[in-house]
Amino acid sequence: MTETSFDRDAPDGARYLPISEHGLIGDLRSVALVGSNGTIDWYCCPSFDAPSVFGSILDADRGGSFELAATVPARTKQFYFPDTNVLITRFFTEDGVGEVQDFMPVTGEPGAEAERHRLIRRVLCVRGSIPFRTRVAPRFDYGAAPHTLRLTEDMAVFESAKLSLGLTATVPLEAHGQDAQAEFKLAEGESAVFALDQLGSRVTPRRCAHLEAEEQFAATVAYWRRWLSASKYRGRWREMVHRSALTLKLLTYAPTGAIVAAPTTSLPEQLGGGRNWDYRYVWVRDAAFGVYALLRLGFSGEAEAFMKFVTRHISPGDGKPSGPLQIMYGIDGRTDLAERELPHLEGYEGSAPVRIGNAAADQLQLDIYGALIDSIYLYDKWAEPISSEQWDDVCALVHWVCEHWDQPDEGIWETRGGRKNFLYSQLMCWVAIERAIRMARRRGLPADLIHWQKSRDSIYRRIHNRGWSETRQAFVQHEGSEVLDAAVLMMPLSKFIAPTDPKWLSTLDALTQDLVSDSLVYRYDPQASPDGLQGDEGTFSICSFWYVEAMVHAGRVDEARLAFEKMLTYANHLGLYAEEISHTGEQQGNFPQAFTHLALISAAFNLDRALG
Repeated sequence: MTETSFDRDAPDGARYLPISEHGLIGDLRSVALVGSNGTIDWYCCPSFDAPSVFGSILDADRGGSFELAATVPARTKQFYFPDTNVLITRFFTEDGVGEVQDFMPVTGEPGAEAERHRLIRRVLCVRGSIPFRTRVAPRFDYGAAPHTLRLTEDMAVFESAKLSLGLTATVPLEAHGQDAQAEFKLAEGESAVFALDQLGSRVTPRRCAHLEAEEQFAATVAYWRRWLSASKYRGRWREMVHRSALTLKLLTYAPTGAIVAAPTTSLPEQLGGGRNWDYRYVWVRDAAFGVYALLRLGFSGEAEAFMKFVTRHISPGDGKPSGPLQIMYGIDGRTDLAERELPHLEGYEGSAPVRIGNAAADQLQLDIYGALIDSIYLYDKWAEPISSEQWDDVCALVHWVCEHWDQPDEGIWETRGGRKNFLYSQLMCWVAIERAIRMARRRGLPADLIHWQKSRDSIYRRIHNRGWSETRQAFVQHEGSEVLDAAVLMMPLSKFIAPTDPKWLSTLDALTQDLVSDSLVYRYDPQASPDGLQGDEGTFSICSFWYVEAMVHAGRVDEARLAFEKMLTYANHLGLYAEEISHTGEQQGNFPQAFTHLALISAAFNLDRALG
């Protein structure tokens, strides 16, 4: 519960909501973060990776926001309309109860309506009477581009050099500098509607009357419920699994089938630290794991769309130092993701720098080949057979992996402290080759099996000989080290090692002792293994769910269930997770994160199966 406030002079802690105090809405092209105080403080238009229009989550003064709340003291609660991505924020005051319904209609076909990117905010008074206030203050191009305001009584047009937005309302609007605002009072049963549209050559301002808002609400609810009805999950944690599925769907970019790692940039992994990154891109690893999670639930359409993205944009390429694939791509398949800082933004709670783009795109991360080929293998097995052209691409990638698997790289955690021979990278190279061998044998596809098998077996022996520490009695982060790394939790999950192998059980015990805190798992110890980055970090939520799965496979089902239930308590009030969790239990990093939600789905599936 939070008190709504518009105090611009408050200290940082009051000017910024906790990251966890947000819900997410979207139209499969972009998303908006809606705070539990009714403020939209993050929205990029017209796509995930476009410049922000509302960005006050990264700078309370310069970022821009869309405030909508009761003008009297109120307690607030947020929830999703059941089985949808329609968000409800309720305001409880002394004189009544009101709510804001936030949603973005999903338009299936390209055209003018899809280009509108309509965002609807529907305000209702459900009991008594409540005064409301709204202030719409866009700040284009991450707060760097000026704009003009043209205002009529019920319509405002915000125009910048590259983007124009139209706001229509069923209550009178007033100008406040370059912003639009309104104050109005609703009695029980009354409502007000605000609709924000992107304007262009094919899209002109169109009023959103009460009836249209009601129809759009019903259509959006029906869309999400129809989509979710395809889920095959019937287990114990249906609400959390389905919320994770709905979140993953929100992170898909419908025009291309891309899946972004997260819809935000520069939300800090540690307050005041420098670990602030832009996640609004397609990480091959994250998206491939996402395909696995969606396939497990029965959503083959999303897997097919991503495979088309892979075929169109991610094929063996030009022999860059980072290998035939980049580790990440733009949502339209572009490869240039140059990283730069925005010094005019102070960052969330003063946590600078704010970055856009991502320099890690040029890193060598060998594990992506295993993640991608494993997802192709699962798609070929569970959805539909891949084409001959796709198989040729797979063969080219496997051939490259066979020749380069023993190179040092930056690894899954994208360290900036120099390349090393990371165990996880070698493990996933083994997965790439092993899954390709399975596909070739099952379907009788042409392949250089003798060469592939020789490389696969060489990796297996290398990991057992050089990745095992007699001192620690555990598999370690990289060759020549004694440092533990939670990424090795994938060893039994990828079927590299038996989950009850004595060497693995000893590793699991060592990880539990060194990296686990109340079911929460750290990636590694930056002090013991310097990663070239400043500051500390919280526990990494995907690793916590991997830990649950590893314990399930090891037969430690009761411990796994307790760890899983504990992890669920760290979700926010809507069942959403950021990348990390702080030592005080707060969400840290970009929000919400696809990696975390897909790992939750997988852990729930395996735990359900073990419990019977």
